[in-house]
Amino acid sequence: MTLKPSSGTEREPNWAKSSYSTDEGAQCVEVATSLDTILIRDSKNPDGPRLTFTPAIWADFLPYASASGH
Repeated sequence: MTLKPSSGTEREPNWAKSSYSTDEGAQCVEVATSLDTILIRDSKNPDGPRLTFTPAIWADFLPYASASGH
């Protein structure tokens, strides 16, 4: 997976969309990062709910996501 950056503003973080995300597909994930927070959202619903993780929790999760083959 690669991430495609989207433009951010002062109020909105700079979101990066997964290369697996398409306008027609079910996989619609965007990620935004800062020094102390990782945000995840559905790219088809950018104003909807967001998941928030600490960098440590995100780092613990990544090996499991990578192991799924996606």
